[in-house]
Amino acid sequence: MHYAELLDARNELTGPGGAFEIVEADVLGRRIRTYKTAPPTVRDVWLATTAFADRSYLVYGDERLSYAEAHARVDAIAAWLAAQGIGRGDRVAIAMRNYPEWLLIYWACVATGIAVVGMNAWWTSKEMAYALTDSAPKALFLDAERLDRLGADAAAMIVIGVRIAGPRAGVTPWSDVIAHGGAMPDVAIDPDDDACIFYTSGTTGHPKGAQLTHRGCVANLYNMLYAAASSALATQRATGVAPPAEAPVPVTLITTPLFHVTANNCGAYITTAVGGTLVLMYRWDAGEALRLIARERVTAMSGVPVMARELIAHPDFEATDTSSLTSLAGGGAQVPPDLVHKIEAQVATARPGTGYGMTETCGIITSVSADFFVDKPDSAGPAMPNFEAKCVDDNGETVPPGAVGELWVKGSSVIKGYINRPEATAAAITDGWLHTGDIARIDADGFIFIVDRKKDMVLRGGENVYCAEVEAIVYRHAAVAECCVFGVPDERLGEEVGVAVVLKPGAALDDAALRAHCAAVIAKHKVPRYVWFMDEPLPRNASGKFLKRELRDRLSPAVAQAVG
Repeated sequence: MHYAELLDARNELTGPGGAFEIVEADVLGRRIRTYKTAPPTVRDVWLATTAFADRSYLVYGDERLSYAEAHARVDAIAAWLAAQGIGRGDRVAIAMRNYPEWLLIYWACVATGIAVVGMNAWWTSKEMAYALTDSAPKALFLDAERLDRLGADAAAMIVIGVRIAGPRAGVTPWSDVIAHGGAMPDVAIDPDDDACIFYTSGTTGHPKGAQLTHRGCVANLYNMLYAAASSALATQRATGVAPPAEAPVPVTLITTPLFHVTANNCGAYITTAVGGTLVLMYRWDAGEALRLIARERVTAMSGVPVMARELIAHPDFEATDTSSLTSLAGGGAQVPPDLVHKIEAQVATARPGTGYGMTETCGIITSVSADFFVDKPDSAGPAMPNFEAKCVDDNGETVPPGAVGELWVKGSSVIKGYINRPEATAAAITDGWLHTGDIARIDADGFIFIVDRKKDMVLRGGENVYCAEVEAIVYRHAAVAECCVFGVPDERLGEEVGVAVVLKPGAALDDAALRAHCAAVIAKHKVPRYVWFMDEPLPRNASGKFLKRELRDRLSPAVAQAVG
């Protein structure tokens, strides 16, 4: 592929007068790159979608809402919140599955300066309680499953039940909120106000609430729009084939939770901003996804890579009409090179694509698709134009081009910090540079290759599981003397959680009992799938730290052999 065309497209689109012109600005004491023409706040993005009134917006099962209907409900939610005295600078939490109400509440909040606290729907009661105490929302919207896990911690907030049968004591019905009616309050919002608080797992056993600003969320939207525009322009120049005169209105299948940036900031934002349709699922199922793709004429599927793999491997794939698909992307985890080629070969109308990013960057840092991805399938793509990117050594010094180091990025999508965690913020951001925790190299074309993770975590199906958090829980068991948690390669999820355990002398414990112990405290995706009980102390280095990689390399092949 001719990467000169990609560079030319970037220069044209981001240069003076370009649709994605990049300028420098002083933001929160940092000199950063930002988009000159971007709307200042997410409120502006949402209000602009009134232009799509008659289009279909949200589809869930047999339910369908137009943009006009969605705006009426968003206005009612916003007016109801204002009537409760909840407004700019306050927080509202959402704890539910990907129901249409999730997005309606989200837009109502961000459009009135209220920060949305995205609650992980997999959290246990204790994990929910921690986040509610940490973020202190004034209202909590939740569904029946989450309501049953809610404890006394919600006494200080208004609780609104969504899709809950019958009245529940102390719970305001969703119907009361919608019936309130009213107009969208007129609110002035600062671009650097918090738009949402999304929690990312913490190495100390508690998640950290990342502060995603309006500026950051809008910048990520522009990154998504730029990625599509630059890839199309570069491909046209490289191949001489012009794109269709009028692109189809996107129909996006959202398959991952909306409390993550993958589904929310990357999937929902861009589709909403251009007047597309969002098709929501109750839970991931490849067969159901195929049925929805055929029924709704889905053009793109947003999910983690394993979902694309399961889709094309499903027995119904060949018999299903997937001709509407133009893009089959993966985010939240690296797309294995073999999957890039499988998408290219097996989905006649769709091109592979990926975006690498983090909660701490409001979404993507890099993006690559189509021929450029096929040509470099092990790459995450070039950094988006609002980012500066560099690889550094352990002293924070920039390494030579092509050398391996920790990836640091700086730009308008970087979060403000972590709520209530000034030390964690200072450790993660240096003079505006975010330490990604990923080990990478940057090639001569500017493409970033993720080599390894500096952070001690397992990436399971797009969910970050921090080893220290799981180890802390395992150590609570009275029978455990030593433990070490690490990632075990898994074809479906990328990685599964594994733990090596040394028991105290005379103690007894089996796999099932250890998993039950963990499941009582942490979400099920963090519970170790693989458990090894060791007859000797775990290997350590000179500093006394466990040799995690040695354990992983010694024990994981046995899993692969057993599975194979």
